[in-house]
Amino acid sequence: MTREIDILCVGEVLIDFIGHQSDVLIDNTRDYHRYLGGSPTNVALNVSRLGLHAAMVATCGEDGFGDYIFKRFEEANVNIVGLRKIKEKPTSIIFVSRSKATPDFIPYREADVQILDKQISTNTLANTRIFHTTCFALSKNPAQSTILQKATEAFKLGCKLSIDVNFSENIWPSREDAICVILSYCKLNPLVKISDDDMFRLFGKTLPYQQIFQFFHDAGVDIVCLTLGAKGVVLSQKNQETIELPAIKIEKILDTTGAGDAFWSGFLFAYIQQKPMKECLEVALKLAALKLQNVGRLPDQINILSQLL
Repeated sequence: MTREIDILCVGEVLIDFIGHQSDVLIDNTRDYHRYLGGSPTNVALNVSRLGLHAAMVATCGEDGFGDYIFKRFEEANVNIVGLRKIKEKPTSIIFVSRSKATPDFIPYREADVQILDKQISTNTLANTRIFHTTCFALSKNPAQSTILQKATEAFKLGCKLSIDVNFSENIWPSREDAICVILSYCKLNPLVKISDDDMFRLFGKTLPYQQIFQFFHDAGVDIVCLTLGAKGVVLSQKNQETIELPAIKIEKILDTTGAGDAFWSGFLFAYIQQKPMKECLEVALKLAALKLQNVGRLPDQINILSQLL
């Protein structure tokens, strides 16, 4: 059976208010610009612009921000069959500093955690090639229980899973609880993306790369991708040699927010086309480099495919 949905992104949709002043923390940021945000949201938008069929499962408020979210998804040709608005909670927002390093952020979470079973049908899962989610989305119920249940169903239906392990104490105070939920998801052998910053926050210390890879491999994961910011990326496949590539040098970094999502969008784009792992990483690094040179999302005027292929 041909699966029409290339990537089903399940998780947070929200509004990012990114600081206008560069390289200052939130306490010194005077004003902000509005952008559509949320890690799975960014992936859905990115892969749709790369020509894949993306679908989004998320919840926002029945408010002006919710209207803006629906409009942006429709403009990007993202399937919104699993996107819903609710009256009882406003759209979630996050204030983010504009930085060349890992940005400072303050989340105000409301509607995004209200993801329910009814938003993801069995037919949708049977029609999906990759089911993608994040630690952010898994950090609170009812979204957590919905995602774990539907990920298991997707796995049984032959869908490949994916997760961005974007752990932060700001959104998940209990590290022990987070690790337990992540391990539950990893039993389904997802493609795993984790950054060096995520790794430090999740484990509370810096660990050797091989120890990180072994943690995920022991949990049931075949492919683990560790992004290292300006140092590049290291990928480990179970029982194979690791692949390490340098980052693409950029003269002027404008904004790091969403760079990891751009990287993973490029990786999944190449993975779906059954490219070798090294080529998946090369495409991912190119898309991340494009993002770092732009504030907010990837700009409309860039022909992304011509930059990647």
